[in-house]
Amino acid sequence: MPAVTVENPLTLPRVAAPVAAHTRPVLAVATAPSGFEGEGFPVRRAFAGIDYQHLDPFIMMDQMGEVEYAPGEPKGTPWHPHRGFETVTYLIDGTFVHRDSHGGGGVINDGDTQWMTAGSGLLHIEAPPESLVMSGGLFHGLQLWVNLPKSDKMMAPRYQDIGGGQVKLLASGDGGALLRLIAGDIEGHQGPGITHTPITMMHVTVNSGAELTLPWRKDFNALAYALAGRGAAGVEGRPFRMGQAVVFGTGDSITIRADESQESRSPNFEVVLLGGLPIREPMRHYGPFVMNTHAELAQAFEDFQAGRLGTIPADAR
Repeated sequence: MPAVTVENPLTLPRVAAPVAAHTRPVLAVATAPSGFEGEGFPVRRAFAGIDYQHLDPFIMMDQMGEVEYAPGEPKGTPWHPHRGFETVTYLIDGTFVHRDSHGGGGVINDGDTQWMTAGSGLLHIEAPPESLVMSGGLFHGLQLWVNLPKSDKMMAPRYQDIGGGQVKLLASGDGGALLRLIAGDIEGHQGPGITHTPITMMHVTVNSGAELTLPWRKDFNALAYALAGRGAAGVEGRPFRMGQAVVFGTGDSITIRADESQESRSPNFEVVLLGGLPIREPMRHYGPFVMNTHAELAQAFEDFQAGRLGTIPADAR
């Protein structure tokens, strides 16, 4: 980690720290509990315990791995339905194969992002390729769920394949941090992800001892999640480390810094930064469905059981 990088960040476009900005304070730091997903791959529930008012429009995020599989161990998810939101799978290390009942799909590798808008509903599967199952190897990634407003929940499903080479690479003003902008806008620089709900998503690498301050839309919320290493958030220097999420308060900039001393397996502080425009609608989440009301959840289950969310392709049964 990380898969997408450059030898000299000083050659990249810079994002300067804003002048006279109101830096967002840290409201909370939460530790992600560990669990298992799909056929048994390990995950950390990044936003567990955080009130939805601070997450909106995000619903949940899982850190998948980091795990070194032995031959025969790699696992994925079986065929399952979704309706009413978008899944964003960012793969840092390893390979995942995706298929869905609408004919979408593909292979994502180190640094790639799979952006699936479930909308009105579909069935899909994510699994390691047979070659990885046979050989084993390193697997590490994220899956983020982004809510859709009521007006878009029943839109036609859509799939985006964002290769690692498409990600917008930027550097902090002093070159001490590398930014991989997957979606959203930072100081006029645009990430490749096409979103229905306005959001910003980036993976940043902060060199040991360096500080990163970024402009942040006042109307967005702001979250940080540490993938590896340790550091601090906000001007108050609130400590956080791998497997912990930070909730920021209001303001027009965010600050994180990396500790001088890092772990031997990760020489830098690796952090995902997220922000989005809150939808501020009722949200009802149960299993693979995210709707506005209990009645809509019940309808989603009924539609799934009746086969109206699609069928598994014959060659995948």
